[in-house]
Amino acid sequence: MDVRNCKDCGRLFNYVSGPRLCGACRQKLEEKFGEVKEYIRDNPSASISQISEEMNVSTQQIRQWIREERLIFSEDSVVTIDCEKCGAQIRTGRYCEKCKSQMAHNLDSLYKKEQPVIQKTIRDRDRMRYLDKQQ
Repeated sequence: MDVRNCKDCGRLFNYVSGPRLCGACRQKLEEKFGEVKEYIRDNPSASISQISEEMNVSTQQIRQWIREERLIFSEDSVVTIDCEKCGAQIRTGRYCEKCKSQMAHNLDSLYKKEQPVIQKTIRDRDRMRYLDKQQ
């Protein structure tokens, strides 16, 4: 059992996984996420700093939700973040579509390497075989 202090309130809690937040603070954060999501729906042209000020949430937390693909912005939104690999402007996630497809192609090429062809020896190829072999 792993006991830690909550990052927000400092209370001790049984840590399982994820952010170091106790159950109460995690619930508050989820409620705040719902409020931020509603605010973005009502104000699609708001910037990250405007969202942060209006909803009393750090810009770092908003960027984390964007990286986790929990917040997705429309094409006409001014909100963008940088791709972690090439630096291109993206609306959600960690990587742009170009980098995602390149990484997927690299992984596919690892598995699609040609298997060596096993040549049968002359002895195996020319051997007589029996269909009904009873002993």
